[in-house]
Amino acid sequence: MIAEAVRRSALAGYAERFTASSAAAGGELLLRELRFASQVDLRADPKDAGVMQRLAGSLGLALPVIPNTVAAKDDHRALWLGPDEWLLVGPDGEQTALERGLRDALRDAFGSVTDVSSNRTLLEIRGARARELLAHCVSIDLDERSFAPGRCAQTLLSKAQVIIESRGESTFNIYVRTSFASYVADWLVDAAADPNFR
Repeated sequence: MIAEAVRRSALAGYAERFTASSAAAGGELLLRELRFASQVDLRADPKDAGVMQRLAGSLGLALPVIPNTVAAKDDHRALWLGPDEWLLVGPDGEQTALERGLRDALRDAFGSVTDVSSNRTLLEIRGARARELLAHCVSIDLDERSFAPGRCAQTLLSKAQVIIESRGESTFNIYVRTSFASYVADWLVDAAADPNFR
């Protein structure tokens, strides 16, 4: 008998805990894992107009050059991580095509393309109290005037390094390394249950 490979997400065992936490919050907070997103790390010279134009053509969107911003089109997003680094995110199964397209666009120019899909999982936090829950867990200013939709930041959630992306007025994606995913999920569920939060 040949064993069949089974793909399991980093937080596969948390669905019931997330549902219970959301129910306890009275519908004002929803936690869930967004499983198996395609994620590719891109390094390129933003001052090379030709390369940036080719990359935009390959992606169907221009890479953001303003710090801590996100460019999006349909189900694809580009998060600014540094002056010459972006995290490109898309639906499950697109990482190979995305990687190939970016390598073709770079051609012989300085840069790198790395599939990091298994490096992080995504947690979605949404609802009327989503911003409040995150403010309970991170030290950056999450006020909507400074962290509006289309913004992202690398920070610590408790002691775990994460990327936070503001997707809407009350929707956030948390990108967390798979090795810290359980820790972050436990922290968020516990924070949501804290009487001081409620």
